[in-house]
Amino acid sequence: MTADDSTLDASAPWLEVDALIDDPRTRIVVCCGSGGVGKTTTAAALGVRAAERGRKAVVLTIDPARRLAQSMGISELDNVPRQVKGVDDAAGGELHAMMLDMKRTFDEIVEGHADAERARAILENPFYQSLSAGFAGTQEYMAMEKLGQLRARDEWDLIIVDTPPSRSALDFLDAPKRLGSFLDGKFIRVLMAPAKVGGRAGMKFLNVGMSMMTGTLSKLMGGQLLRDVQTFVAAMDTMFGGFRTRADATYRLLQAPGTAFLVVAAPERDALREAAYFVERLAAEQMPLAGLVLNRVHGSGASRLSAERALAAAETLTDQAAEEAETAAEERAAAQEAEAGAEAGTTPDTDPDPATDPVAEAAENLERNGIVDHDGGKNGSRTADGHSPTAPAAHPAPPTASAAQLAAGLLRLHAERMQVLARERRTRDRFTALHPEVPVTEVAALPGDVHDLAGLRAIGARLALDPTDGDIPPEQP
Repeated sequence: MTADDSTLDASAPWLEVDALIDDPRTRIVVCCGSGGVGKTTTAAALGVRAAERGRKAVVLTIDPARRLAQSMGISELDNVPRQVKGVDDAAGGELHAMMLDMKRTFDEIVEGHADAERARAILENPFYQSLSAGFAGTQEYMAMEKLGQLRARDEWDLIIVDTPPSRSALDFLDAPKRLGSFLDGKFIRVLMAPAKVGGRAGMKFLNVGMSMMTGTLSKLMGGQLLRDVQTFVAAMDTMFGGFRTRADATYRLLQAPGTAFLVVAAPERDALREAAYFVERLAAEQMPLAGLVLNRVHGSGASRLSAERALAAAETLTDQAAEEAETAAEERAAAQEAEAGAEAGTTPDTDPDPATDPVAEAAENLERNGIVDHDGGKNGSRTADGHSPTAPAAHPAPPTASAAQLAAGLLRLHAERMQVLARERRTRDRFTALHPEVPVTEVAALPGDVHDLAGLRAIGARLALDPTDGDIPPEQP
């Protein structure tokens, strides 16, 4: 695919990926977007390219498919950063990768902010176990917690975050506030009231002053669950402020100049519509947007042949193939008629030229196919079961497509590809018209899935490709 197939309009600024990851002031890159657009692959490819250009990078993924580990040659990713082998370290860089373990991260927060006895009570609490494993927004919140932990360690000069595969990419921004609001909300404060009063007096206060409310809660939640929640809240009382503080600190970190958001999208209407919504939301939240990565863009090496011309040529070839088929059928019929005459004993006395006479050609075909008995010089050799073989017409060879039919099929495939290209360009142009200020880079689709470091390098090269450079770099083996 040449650059002419996918280059951006002159009005759309180009996203200079290498300049972004080479800048030492860039400390965090967040890859976000809707599900299924290639965020994980983009994050991993950026990590490989940054490391091989001299950065000490870590990739944090929240992808449950574990494709990142496979592509990086790591047997397993967990909550601890692990170094990726096989990365070219000639420039002095290195790459680590990890996968968020939501529950383990929550446990680490508890263990780090409570004494041993209280931490054990929290970790063993049934309500906490449910909350840490599946509460709405917990995964996104813990991703932010882990990002804050990595940044505080200052061990890596570039952190690349693959955001959770949420139904909406906006969940990533909303989760810290949502979980913090839950933990600081009225419901929690109601449950904390007896614990703050203390002991039996607290329970008496709860029973007398809030009997109606707790009765309703008991019916909704069940008495045991309510007691589990109250125990959890009592144990977590000193930690609630910490959740809010850390959520606010992480939110400010995302707004800091050293952070860059990359919105990843496929050249499809729904994906780019959500990307546009995310761009607007980032602007409203005053978060630094680096640009849009338009992933899996299709191209063609024969883009000068339009879909309309290809379809017209295919139609012409189809008509030609039909004429050829009709002529071939007439010739086969003549050959069969000649063969029937030969079997009836009406074969001409003279030896015809097999190159021009259809009867001679049919006889030659019979001999070539082993039907003629060479030893006896007679037609009518018998098969193993004692019956005479049937004429070739009774078992015709499967018809093969003519050159015209094959060419017509290829032209139709080309026309379909050009229609896909036209649709992708229209979709992209609508986005750039709405957001002309957003830099864009396009990543040409690979013929297969990315499953190793070589594939990630190929994606990284496409991410950084200058649209004025001409041909895309060749795929690495």
